[in-house]
Amino acid sequence: MPEVLKAPLVVEFPFTRSLGPVQSAFLTGLRERVVLGVRTGDGRVLVPPVEYDPVTAEEIRDLVEVAPTGTVTTWAWNPAPRRGQPLTTPFAWALVRLDGADTALLHALDAPGPDAVRTGLRVRVRWAAERTGAITDIACFEPYDGASGEPAGHTGVFQDPVTGIVAPARLDYTYSPGRAQTAYINALSGRRTVGERCPACRKVYVPPRGACPTCGVATSEQVEVGPRGTVTTFCIVNIKAKNLDIEVPYVYAHIALDGADLALHGRIGGIPYDEVRMGLRVEPVWTEGARYPDHYRPTGEPDADYDTYKELL
Repeated sequence: MPEVLKAPLVVEFPFTRSLGPVQSAFLTGLRERVVLGVRTGDGRVLVPPVEYDPVTAEEIRDLVEVAPTGTVTTWAWNPAPRRGQPLTTPFAWALVRLDGADTALLHALDAPGPDAVRTGLRVRVRWAAERTGAITDIACFEPYDGASGEPAGHTGVFQDPVTGIVAPARLDYTYSPGRAQTAYINALSGRRTVGERCPACRKVYVPPRGACPTCGVATSEQVEVGPRGTVTTFCIVNIKAKNLDIEVPYVYAHIALDGADLALHGRIGGIPYDEVRMGLRVEPVWTEGARYPDHYRPTGEPDADYDTYKELL
């Protein structure tokens, strides 16, 4: 049996969001070395602040400054920091209830080892040298045996408030397509498209999944399909993707390859985007050294009758 494929993959994108008045004041305050919470109708002070009371759902806007000192309520040791975490040396993740707050804030605690951390430990904020209006303006917490900090009573009104943030999101993982799709990918390297037939309903699935999604039984019988197929439905793409060297507009379609009972995705080329249509007969176009078709182009055959592909829409 051929070796099952695997490869490292990264999913990464910047998440951009606007801020309401409460979050704007909180992050702007961090930039100015001020920690703000919000007071609920029954007098509780929530840090980090939220815009609606989690108990009553009432809108809350009463900002109140709390101290940069506090107490560890619970913690967990992190012996091997990962890329992008607050500290590059081992540290503790800790929930810290700042003096004047009724809830705890999760952040990194810089300590020499797990024996130096305990519930009830007094800590203080270590501010980042450069602050931009983000939670990372708190570089971390550090153990502290001095007096409690004294809030200055800031009202939460700042010049040049932070109105939005960009939070990078990234996921690193190792992906394995499994036995069925490994065979599919290996066949593509030979410019062949292979699916698998369900032993119960006899449908051929491309790409194969290793099991029939309808009957729930394992599949193993390989069936070569295509290479030609029929456009079942499509969309016109008008927004250019980053790092994708394809001029817009272009067409992305579902294509039912001959002999397959499931449509796969593919780009349509060799025809003006506004002439692509349901039923268009297409064939794959390969580029030198590619492991999959670059796009599909019209074959010149008459369009397929709707009844021949309507079940694949």
